[in-house]
Amino acid sequence: MHPPAIFFLHRERSLWLCGILHAFTHAYTTALIPLYLVIQHGLGLAGEAQATFLVTVLGWTYCLASLPMGMLADRADRRFLLGAGLAANGLAFVGLSQAPSYGWAIGFAVAAGVAGSFFHPAATSWIADLFPEQRGKALGRVAIGASLGFWFGPAYAGWRAATAGWRAPVLELGLMGVAAALAFFLLAPPAPVQPHPSERHPHRHPTLSRIRFWSLIVLCGVLFSFRDFSGTGIGTGISLFLQHARGFDTRATGALIGGMCLVSLVSNPLFGTMSDRVRLRLAAALLGIAAASAALIPWATRGWLVGLLLAHGFFFMANFPVVEAALMESVPAKARGRVFGLFLTICGAVGYFSPWAVGGFVQQMPDQTARSYAPLFLGLAALMLLAISALAVLHVVRHRPALAAAVGGSSPPENGISG
Repeated sequence: MHPPAIFFLHRERSLWLCGILHAFTHAYTTALIPLYLVIQHGLGLAGEAQATFLVTVLGWTYCLASLPMGMLADRADRRFLLGAGLAANGLAFVGLSQAPSYGWAIGFAVAAGVAGSFFHPAATSWIADLFPEQRGKALGRVAIGASLGFWFGPAYAGWRAATAGWRAPVLELGLMGVAAALAFFLLAPPAPVQPHPSERHPHRHPTLSRIRFWSLIVLCGVLFSFRDFSGTGIGTGISLFLQHARGFDTRATGALIGGMCLVSLVSNPLFGTMSDRVRLRLAAALLGIAAASAALIPWATRGWLVGLLLAHGFFFMANFPVVEAALMESVPAKARGRVFGLFLTICGAVGYFSPWAVGGFVQQMPDQTARSYAPLFLGLAALMLLAISALAVLHVVRHRPALAAAVGGSSPPENGISG
């Protein structure tokens, strides 16, 4: 029995609205990055470390709150969670813009991190439920929003702060989010309370016990955390490398890093769609190419450097919707929020160590020549290659699905997608 036509209309609207919320989510996580120095002066802070700590607090809270939000996403109305999360995120930024002291700023950063954690577990599981036959394509389209958010947040904040100070863009971004949340509540159709019809019947595969299932999910998250540590560290390393070793100013550095995110407007939907035919091998190829391009950064001449960095962003960013689609199709529909929340908590908790670690490594380097950065980028590339081993763990989960007896949900069906 085929779903009614209204189902297909509702799911397309849900997809694009989730893409808009995805843009705001990542705009908020990156908007403060170009504002470090003006925040430092505006709040009278002792040094840059206190200003950068705002983003660290926001990011850590965002990741650590993802597991409870994932558990909530499996039980509550995902539409409500998404709208309420964006509204709260926007209000937290409004509060941050009015913070009278550093302590208040930290408090609002914590609030923004918790509010931001509403998005990924609820949205990823919702889209996975709505598009069981084309998860890669659907999540790749939703990831277009992430590409825009990664670019728009710091670009808008830096542009406005140049003439109006740091509080104005933070306030305006917050108000934009509140308005978008209200529009989302008015336009978003209700989230489905049952899995798509094609997912309602378990298949006759050997089952995994509850303990083994969650152990494999944790192991998968730990291995993929090397990807997040590497990817975040490469971004920090590129920023320092461009300014110290290649003489870029902050505007050119920001534009190039933003460009690395913008190219994923093409690669996210492109490779997401391709992954609906071959999932895990494509993810491995994307990570392998991204690792190779990162290792080459210190050796690239100035003429080749821009193209190499754009290529790195093109392939690295595209691995996320492919991996997320593989993860979502490997677990029961009723456990997707918890699984993705746990996955994001582990990956993010490890990943947010890397800016501090990379900054410490660069600070201890004997000089700031391009070749001095070779061990850093080579090490980060090796960690990215190590993360490919997580796909083997995901393959085990995917082909020996945990059935309802293990985690309380329906088993994902065979969909004909090869590894």
